[in-house]
Amino acid sequence: MADTRRYTLDPSLSRPEPGGHGLRLCAWDAASDADAQAWLRGHLDPDFQRWNTPLKLWTDLAGARESLRARARDAADGRSVSFRITDGESGTTLGGISVNEISRQMRVARVGYWVLAEARGRGVATRALLLASRWAYAELGLHRLELGHAVGHEASCRVAGHSGYRAEGTLREAMFEAGRHDAFRDVHLHARLATDEEPVPPGAR
Repeated sequence: MADTRRYTLDPSLSRPEPGGHGLRLCAWDAASDADAQAWLRGHLDPDFQRWNTPLKLWTDLAGARESLRARARDAADGRSVSFRITDGESGTTLGGISVNEISRQMRVARVGYWVLAEARGRGVATRALLLASRWAYAELGLHRLELGHAVGHEASCRVAGHSGYRAEGTLREAMFEAGRHDAFRDVHLHARLATDEEPVPPGAR
């Protein structure tokens, strides 16, 4: 018999977890050493820091756990939901993906993602974005998902295009410069609608 349970905003309460395209999107566990270490390693990666400037960058495991607990609170309050991207067979953590700034009234949210260095070049971000987008449309009832990346971040631009997120223009000085909270840079805005056709994932026939 098919499982008819619905997802909640808190992925730790959601079963089954979103899966497909060789991946599974799982809940982050702040109590897990492996999860906290992967989260910290991802956020301290030089490439991540080149293109992202968090309001607060944690530099130790205690901070990583607090960041994960904050994400869980945001999910419980309906503001966002964060998933750990894992290999569908081994369960190895490959990165993270989130649906942020959720507006149920406007049925819109923003997506963000990152991939660990050893998992890059395999279409992980694109496949995870396809899964997360499908989840957001079906389980949250959203109509529009937006994706913004710093101008010049060509890898993220390709992920957006391969995932069906159309380029819509440039937002002037819409995000912080790398490592600074007193200077800004331009952002490329992409978006995908629930009514847009879902692209074929990388490597699919």
